[in-house]
Amino acid sequence: MPELPEVETVCRGLEGPLVGHRLIKVTQRRDNLRWPLPDKFSQRLQGRKIIRLYRRAKFILADLDDGWVWMTHLGMSGRMYIHNGLAPNPGKHDHVLLETDDGHNVVYQDHRRFGMMDLVHADELYNHRLLRDLGPEPLGNEFSGVVLSDSLQGRRTPIKSALLDQKIVAGLGNIYVCEALFHTGISPRRLAASVAGKRAERLVPVIRDVLTKAIAKGGSTLRDYVQASGELGYFQHEFAVYGRQGEPCVQCGQAIKRVVQAGRSTFFCSKCQR
Repeated sequence: MPELPEVETVCRGLEGPLVGHRLIKVTQRRDNLRWPLPDKFSQRLQGRKIIRLYRRAKFILADLDDGWVWMTHLGMSGRMYIHNGLAPNPGKHDHVLLETDDGHNVVYQDHRRFGMMDLVHADELYNHRLLRDLGPEPLGNEFSGVVLSDSLQGRRTPIKSALLDQKIVAGLGNIYVCEALFHTGISPRRLAASVAGKRAERLVPVIRDVLTKAIAKGGSTLRDYVQASGELGYFQHEFAVYGRQGEPCVQCGQAIKRVVQAGRSTFFCSKCQR
């Protein structure tokens, strides 16, 4: 699943072709993705001008000129492709097609259809069932060592699982939690409550740093993810632990281990992470 850096990269890639432009043609080629699309979805988008494009957690949000917000989640395999000029004939998995007033065509493709789209009035956006309980943005000013520490107090779950809880911090996923924990020297199996305090203070800037570096490199391409331009992200070449089971640790040389936590693969160095 695309994580925060991948979604941020797609969002930035869409800004030029979409922001300030009007959607002169919108075609939906099916009635549902993961869930049913809103009633008259394509008719309601068509003719609208996109005022602003931004990200909340792993959601791409587009403010429209009529006071509504177009909300997108890429799911497991969703992609946004940009074509400057005539787009190729749509394929089987090209579900939503958009044409702008300056000749750009944007195609939403989703092989597995785990993505979603919705239209929400701006006044109700942060009451949406998928947004209302989200925690702070890890790159935002509201995320700090004190805030994270308070959220971890008394939690008996492993810190890896706690950081994947979107109510604690929004947008973090498996890859970047593994990487941040390694660079902070914290074992993913350590109880979350024991990270509260000084460890949380150390962890927050490392999370920011890992995410910022990943965004600068266009995210990580593992299977399905590509940027909106069609290019591949390449942060995966800088992974310290993720996907490196059995390979030597970049710090101590000991073999990287893999365990399964809450159904997700966790990669770590048992010597460097305590």
